[in-house]
Amino acid sequence: MDHRRKAVALISGGLDSMLAARIVMDAGIHVEGINFFTGFCVEGHTHAIRKQDKDRAKRNNALWVAEQLGIKLHIIDVIDEYKQVVLNPEHGYGAHMNPCLDCKVFMVGRAQQWADDNGFDFIITGEVMGQRPKSQLKALMPLIARESGAQDRLLRPLSGKHLPETLPEREGWISREQLLGFHGRNRKPQIALAKSLGFEDWAQPSGGCCFLTDESYSAKLKDLFEARNDRDYELDDVMLLKMGRHLRPRPNFKVIISREDGENRYLSGYRRRYLKLEPSSHGGPVALIDGEVSEDDLQLAARLVARYSQGKHTNEVTIALQKLDGTYRDLTVVPLQASEVPDEWYV
Repeated sequence: MDHRRKAVALISGGLDSMLAARIVMDAGIHVEGINFFTGFCVEGHTHAIRKQDKDRAKRNNALWVAEQLGIKLHIIDVIDEYKQVVLNPEHGYGAHMNPCLDCKVFMVGRAQQWADDNGFDFIITGEVMGQRPKSQLKALMPLIARESGAQDRLLRPLSGKHLPETLPEREGWISREQLLGFHGRNRKPQIALAKSLGFEDWAQPSGGCCFLTDESYSAKLKDLFEARNDRDYELDDVMLLKMGRHLRPRPNFKVIISREDGENRYLSGYRRRYLKLEPSSHGGPVALIDGEVSEDDLQLAARLVARYSQGKHTNEVTIALQKLDGTYRDLTVVPLQASEVPDEWYV
């Protein structure tokens, strides 16, 4: 039987977590990865849908990292649990809607719980001291270990030489000499280490995979909460915020308008949940209406969709309205002109 010590590594799909896991593996410790699915990660379907991302690898980077390392990866759905982190972060938000410090506490805590349940000895993260101001300052790193419950079972191999001794070091499972002393935002040491270990590819930018750090996405999420007067959300809500142009011409509804064929197909999948608009007289985008609308609202929404159709310079465009029951109705409208679409409409 294999009596080696076992560690679980938080695998984000970025370079840092890949290197941290590899360092511990090279110390002779059995490592498996864990990845938490929150719904807010940049990775996944968006790269496969949008034409502008056609040259980017169509892969789940966490799975790809695990494959490069030759380790098992456990992907855990935490969408419902994670809501409290997003909605009520004890330590507040970063520049946008990103609850980075609470997020790290949550994920290390869940990893600790998983380790306890599965007989693993300690937890590995790819944190680098000073790399991120909200969650990786030296003064905050002990807070993460303490509030997560991991305490000294949390090992950060990339910056271990700058941090207090951990349980794996005291027990002789790994030596301080095998740990590194990376700090700050400079990525060159990690890249040099990756090359020395034989890695030829890694995700870029490393680790920055959360949509909540994006200003535009955060604005859409805030708008969603304000419009519904409710800060709850579902997975479909957060997915749709990643797609199309979002315009709110009136407080009671917004229009989500696709930008390319891939988004046309994606938004069409929601035609039984939202009213769907699509030009029938000209080529153009698929659009969804989110909210309760009157006949006047429908006319305005149709004119807005016509504005982005190939008939935008014509006198009239016919827009097919698909109702939730699958029946259709035509709306013939005059396209809005650019001057009639104020910046305030764009969420």
